[in-house]
Amino acid sequence: MRRVLNQSAHAAVKTKGSLFELLYRRFVTRLGHAQAIGAIAHRLCRLGWKILQDNVTYEERGPTVNKARAHRRVSKMLRELRSLGYRVDLRPAP
Repeated sequence: MRRVLNQSAHAAVKTKGSLFELLYRRFVTRLGHAQAIGAIAHRLCRLGWKILQDNVTYEERGPTVNKARAHRRVSKMLRELRSLGYRVDLRPAP
């Protein structure tokens, strides 16, 4: 089982624009290659369990999720600054 999950993790990491590629890039700086692959394999195992146990479908969360998350973060920061009494004008970067 471990070998299959590790091979799946290697394949998932090689897929451009996938969630697992983003996770691998984040993990490899701290953990190194082998442990990062192990972490991805563990996440794949948990994902497979969730799909089988709860009978849900898998939806890929790629870079579009990060864009939406960044937009929510910006709006939350703006609200917080305005609640602290600052006036904020957003202009696109040149």
